[in-house]
Amino acid sequence: MKPVALSIAAALLLSAASVSATHAHGEKFSAGAPGNPKKPARTVTVIMTDRDGEMKFEPNRVDVKKGEQIRFVLENKGEVKHEFILASGQDNKKHAELMRKFPHMEHDEPNSKSLEPGQKTEILWRFTKSGTFEFACLIPGHYEAGMHGIATVK
Repeated sequence: MKPVALSIAAALLLSAASVSATHAHGEKFSAGAPGNPKKPARTVTVIMTDRDGEMKFEPNRVDVKKGEQIRFVLENKGEVKHEFILASGQDNKKHAELMRKFPHMEHDEPNSKSLEPGQKTEILWRFTKSGTFEFACLIPGHYEAGMHGIATVK
């Protein structure tokens, strides 16, 4: 590999690693905090679909009480890979820009998961703040095709 190509490859790897590491080192999350498995949680199943040119979450709206803990059961019933990222709209917009640069980024953080077709996983989340938050698939083109939803916390 040529030195310039090697430098670019190294920079991309370091950049992607630092993005992943920021979530794992005590970052404060804009939509609340990871849940406590020893405490009760309401279960909300979210189905990811992609048919007839439309990509969506079912349901695409969740109403939550401040302080409530939700166990999101995520199921990708679509034909392509999807992800679920729970954050403020502003944070998701910034993350979407990063995803355009690194479209194959994988997510396995307290507030985000990547799922291949047929996969199922969970996120346990405690909503510590009031407001409107967004869950979205930020794989390029998916958000634009309708794959986003709202969590309203009162």
